[in-house]
Amino acid sequence: MNAYKEIILNGTWKQNSILAQLLGLCPLLAISATFVNAVSLGLATILVMLLANLVISGLRTFIPYEIRIPAFVLVIASLVTVVDLAFNAFLHDLYLVLGIFIPLIVTNCIVLARVEAFAAKNGLAASTLDGAMMGVGFVWVIGLLGLIREFVGQGTLFSGIEMIFPRAHAIQVLPESYPGFLIAILPPGAFLVLGFMIAGRNWLDARANERQRQWLLEQRMPRANTASERG
Repeated sequence: MNAYKEIILNGTWKQNSILAQLLGLCPLLAISATFVNAVSLGLATILVMLLANLVISGLRTFIPYEIRIPAFVLVIASLVTVVDLAFNAFLHDLYLVLGIFIPLIVTNCIVLARVEAFAAKNGLAASTLDGAMMGVGFVWVIGLLGLIREFVGQGTLFSGIEMIFPRAHAIQVLPESYPGFLIAILPPGAFLVLGFMIAGRNWLDARANERQRQWLLEQRMPRANTASERG
C-alpha cells in the first residue's frame, strides 16, 4: 500500500510531468486556451498512458532489450490511432478543434518516458496505476492552466462545452462588455501562467520542507535535553 501511495503522490505532485519534469509542453501550451480543450486532450492522454503502461508491462518479458524503443512506440502509436478514430467518430467537432494534437500524443515525452522508466520494469497493477496517476497529474495542470487562461482572456468558463454536450453552454462569468485580455489566450500567456504555477508549486514544496525540518528539530531537542540532564 505504501508503494501505491508513493506512485499516486509522485504522479500527481512530486514528479508531476509538467510542474516538476517540464515534459509535454508543446500540447500543453498550444491547446490550453480553454478549459474544455485542455481537459479533453488531457483525458485522451490519460487513456493512452494507462493502456500503454498496461500493455508494455504485460509484454515486457517478451520484448528484446535491443528493440524496446521501437516496440514501445509501435504500441503507443496503435493506441493513439484508436483514440484518434474514436474522437473523430463520437466527438467530431471537438476532434476538428484539437486537430493534430491527438496524433501528436505519440511523440509526447510523458508517455514514452513512463513506459521506459516504469512500465518496462514493474508489474501490471503498479504500471497501470502509474500511467493513470501521471495522466491525472497532466490533466489537473493543463485543466487549471486552461481555466485560468479562458477566464482571464475571455471572461468565460467551459467555452466549447457544446461540442461534448450539445445542450450545455459556456458560462459568462465577467460582463459581456469585458474586452478580454488577448495575451492570456496566446502562447506567451500560457508561458506566463505556467511560470506562476511552477513558482507556486516550488513555494509550497519549500514551505513543506521547512515545516518538516522544524518538526525534526523539535523532535531532537527533547532527546538532547534528556541526554544532557543524565550527563
